[in-house]
Amino acid sequence: MVTDAKKGFILSFLLAVAVYLIPLPGLKASGHAAISLLVFAISMWATESVPLAVTSLIILFAQPLIGVESFENAVIGFANPILFLMIGGFIMAEAIRKSGLAQRFTYYLLRRLGTSPERGLFVSIFSTGLLSAWIENVVAFAMLLPIIKEIVDIMGCSEPERGRSNYAKAMILGASFGSLAGGFGTEIGTAPNLMAAAYTQIPFLNWMIFGFPLAVAMLFVIWVVLLKIFPSEVTALSDGEAVIGKKLMELGTVKREEKVSVGILLFAILLWVTAGWTGINSYSVSLIAAVMFIFAGVITWKDAQKNIDWGLIVFFGGALSLGSALLKTGAAAWLINDLIRMLGSDPSTILVMVVLMVIAVLITQVMSNIALSAILVPLSVTLAGAQHQPVGIYAVPVAIACSLSFMLPMADPTVAMAYGSGYVKLRDIPRAGILVMVIGIILTVLVITTLAVPFIA
Repeated sequence: MVTDAKKGFILSFLLAVAVYLIPLPGLKASGHAAISLLVFAISMWATESVPLAVTSLIILFAQPLIGVESFENAVIGFANPILFLMIGGFIMAEAIRKSGLAQRFTYYLLRRLGTSPERGLFVSIFSTGLLSAWIENVVAFAMLLPIIKEIVDIMGCSEPERGRSNYAKAMILGASFGSLAGGFGTEIGTAPNLMAAAYTQIPFLNWMIFGFPLAVAMLFVIWVVLLKIFPSEVTALSDGEAVIGKKLMELGTVKREEKVSVGILLFAILLWVTAGWTGINSYSVSLIAAVMFIFAGVITWKDAQKNIDWGLIVFFGGALSLGSALLKTGAAAWLINDLIRMLGSDPSTILVMVVLMVIAVLITQVMSNIALSAILVPLSVTLAGAQHQPVGIYAVPVAIACSLSFMLPMADPTVAMAYGSGYVKLRDIPRAGILVMVIGIILTVLVITTLAVPFIA
């Protein structure tokens, strides 16, 4: 019997062979082979007939077989320091989750801001947003989803699990969308950001200078859009402060693990923002914080091992290897030259930026944003070099566009989880998501062409 995995592989293989047999003038043999391998990878990643990491393993051993690179050069992607930033980030996320810090943080915000529907939605969006700037967005959303469901119940929503409560829809989508937008704030906030950082080498603090204003602006946009599209059917609780106070009482006094977690997280942030003065790079900071969490007893190494997404790390290594092959063989430059010709003899920077972002936004709704960024980011870096532009002028907005995954459940795991909760119907997602995406593109272009210019070279 032919399984879906076999069908996906056969289709991808045949597409790659077809590309390999078609003459591509202006490309040397290794570049032609790299283009063929790119087509294979795109097809495999798009169909997800096998896990993303498996396709990355194929990319590694295929390169010497078809004359792209030697195996020794192909695996150089696994020496990229960005992988160690990811490993440290996964360990930090698990420590924050296990300590209970995220739960206390959310209830604290509710008590400070109030329990009106508007403020409750604000907390849902900003708590996941601020967390996902420092930990993976799926982890941030998964950590806070049970708490948000609890808030929905406290507010007295009617049959939220059947998708009949506007307030529940706004709260769940707010947390999902907020986790994506909050990730714009730092290089470690989203996987596409990490991909852009790997190719552009933009310092951590530089990214934060333009990334955090963009993230905060997007969180406010999400809040306003969801309030308008899903007007709440519930009113503020008369005893809201007492209810939230009781929840905090049930959590008990602040535990040692929570205090330690706050201290280590603040220390890591301090090291990240002062990297230019201390000389400690952002990759090292992530590992320093991870080791401190283990030494302090917040988590054990077994905890860390279980919750590191090794598959994602393998995927990244293979994707970086493919990107390196496209750059070294001249295949990336060949592809970019065709794009420039289609846009005219001398296209403006903003036009190119918008075209690349629109391409990324449309494709990311049906394809893994990690895989998409692995394809588009190295091409964007090549294009910037060809136009003598700052290295991050296209790569950064493309990475951000890859995370504007607000339209369909398959666009991002957090959106799928929001839909899977039952609180949200399929048609509810694009109702809010399309407007948020359009505003996201506009805001990103404004930020990149103004505030970010001195920091993306």
